[in-house]
Amino acid sequence: QKEDLEVTLLPAGHCPGSVMFLFEGEKGTVLYTGDFRLAKGEAARMELLHSGTRVKDIQSVYLDTTFCDPKFYHIPSREECLNGILELVRSWTSLSRYHVVWLNCKAAYGYEYLFINLSEELGIKVHVNKLDMFRNMPEILYHITTDRCTQIHACRHPRDDDCFRGNRLPCGMTCQNGTPLHVISIKPSTMWFGERIK
Repeated sequence: QKEDLEVTLLPAGHCPGSVMFLFEGEKGTVLYTGDFRLAKGEAARMELLHSGTRVKDIQSVYLDTTFCDPKFYHIPSREECLNGILELVRSWTSLSRYHVVWLNCKAAYGYEYLFINLSEELGIKVHVNKLDMFRNMPEILYHITTDRCTQIHACRHPRDDDCFRGNRLPCGMTCQNGTPLHVISIKPSTMWFGERIK
């Protein structure tokens, strides 16, 4: 038995290239979200979720449930998180050029929003190990660098992701011009946040 099915890919906002699937067929419409992160109002602006002036009738939604747990009752918005990180990074890096921040990012992708906004607001490029994986995202290339002499790092140690001991950054940098660095670590993680707050 055959049925025509229309499949539409919608931006999921989770990381570059992430999508939700909208399946439309004779038996109805289904939205499969997968991992997604949409700001309030973003879905309302997705033209492909609408038919004319109204939202399409969706019979079923397969919703990613990673954070469907009472311990994640309140997850701050992306903007709230960015503002908190901006305030912390600005106050720390303004103390001296030897005060640096390590963004302890567990995944390779998904932090582009943070890197771009920190760089734009503070005028500081973010150190990453390699530019290769960002080659197809030209909008971020101006905001990242492989030059270790910067105050914001998102570098990762090749063998130990949790490498952060004393004032040593994962890239191995310990000082600039002979002056020891003062390093703070920020772990931008919803999972970590949910495990530590009621």
